[in-house]
Amino acid sequence: MSSKTELDPLLPQNEPAPEIQGYGFSRYRGYEGIQPAKEYKEPSRQWNEEIQPGGEGGDAGEEEEEEDDGQAFESTKAALNRIASIFFVVVFFGLVVTFLSGRSGDSGWEPKPTPRPRPLPGPNPRPGQTIEERAQAILAHTPLIDGHNDLAIFIRGAYKNKLHTKEFRDKFENGDMELNVDLPRLRNGRVGGAFWSAFVVCPENASEDFSDEQYASAVAHTLSQIDLIRRLQGEYTGNFTSATSPLDVALANFHSSRRLISPISIEGLHQIPQSAPLSTLRLYYALGVRAATLTWNCHNAFADAALISSLKNGTKVAPYHRGGLTSAGRDVIREMNRLGMLVDISHTSYWTQKAVLSNKTSAAPVIYSHSSAFALCPHPRNVHDDMLDLVKQTKSLVMINFSPGFISCLPPANETVLPEFYEKNNTLHQVARHVMYVGEKIGYDYVGLGSDFDGMGELTPKGLEGVDKYPDLIAELLRLGVSDADTAKIAGGNLIRVWKAVEAVAKRLQRQTLEGEDEVSGW
Repeated sequence: MSSKTELDPLLPQNEPAPEIQGYGFSRYRGYEGIQPAKEYKEPSRQWNEEIQPGGEGGDAGEEEEEEDDGQAFESTKAALNRIASIFFVVVFFGLVVTFLSGRSGDSGWEPKPTPRPRPLPGPNPRPGQTIEERAQAILAHTPLIDGHNDLAIFIRGAYKNKLHTKEFRDKFENGDMELNVDLPRLRNGRVGGAFWSAFVVCPENASEDFSDEQYASAVAHTLSQIDLIRRLQGEYTGNFTSATSPLDVALANFHSSRRLISPISIEGLHQIPQSAPLSTLRLYYALGVRAATLTWNCHNAFADAALISSLKNGTKVAPYHRGGLTSAGRDVIREMNRLGMLVDISHTSYWTQKAVLSNKTSAAPVIYSHSSAFALCPHPRNVHDDMLDLVKQTKSLVMINFSPGFISCLPPANETVLPEFYEKNNTLHQVARHVMYVGEKIGYDYVGLGSDFDGMGELTPKGLEGVDKYPDLIAELLRLGVSDADTAKIAGGNLIRVWKAVEAVAKRLQRQTLEGEDEVSGW
């Protein structure tokens, strides 16, 4: 791998990014300290001139002639020695200059530009580029990684997890899937990756009954969904990296062949049993789970949710419960930190979010994988301004959800009821407004994209009907004045930053601590 690095649009001032390797700029530098050799002047003697005899009678000056011949030989020898010396000096210094010209950063060298084009988009676009061209340039070099995609649960519902039927293969491969995701649309949308959710609904009465009997079906269904995602990746190896790939390997696959970065996530700790949470978490990690939402729409033994959903009562705002996070929940977060699994606080209650983001509960930054801005749509699933401040303090990340009910709503009568959906603002532009609200409030280092595609049903924002519309969203952000560098961060750079930080914390904790152990009861 080349030791040079490409200019990286994801970092300020084009500092080299360790995760993206390439050729970068080739530069020639001339050494200022070397003085040019003095011009060599030929001896005045003309070596082809005729030697004249020294006297009359034909024999005059034989000794003089021999002396002249000796002097000529010595002069020739000296001249050749001087020429050879100068030649070797010039060659030596030429080799030195050639060797040193490949080294960058040495003082005393003058850069010489080469025709090699700039390999990555910088903070400023190239002159003459249209907004659409700028968007395509960003997506060509920065992996757009969606924080939450529900393709797997859609396949479960529509195709019963059957990947080998002609109906599924034709639609998935040729671009006719019923909702938001298929291979042609992923390609057309320049998608670089996604966290594929192994979603499982909460069991009935899950918020009150945390017994293993209650949760056993959720664990079984989770394994089925993880298996589905792994089989999909195995069936289409040219399109997906393995869920178990380390981030640097997944990034290399993206840059070499545009294979999708494809970790798995679980959506709620109702997907792990109360009696063996840590061991189950480790097994999930071994299968490719790299992020876990602490709750879905139910409380569990570890954390409190923002909403409660049931077949009987529908979805309602969850009242204040246990202060957010239990001691068992803190143990789970510690083990997630040690494993290198991203802690996801979308779906959790305000109090859970505050508990996680405060007091260094997590040793690594956390994410909201699919949540939007509460200030623009006051929904319990969205992020309050004071939580945004904590996101910045902890270098965490809010990934904006595209679901219509979370981007466009009217303020409710009180906080115990859900807000009313507002159709007029259900647009791509409104999604961009949520992105910009977070970016302008706390900085563009802390906002990303978490679509919820294939999980929001048939209603989508106008202009964001599927994954193929991502270039339009990137172009809209540029049109609204977000810089190319910040837009690249939003697309995937910020998630890569958080993920790398999580991996770094895991390496440290694995050196310093042992894995957590479950409390095992008798048979």
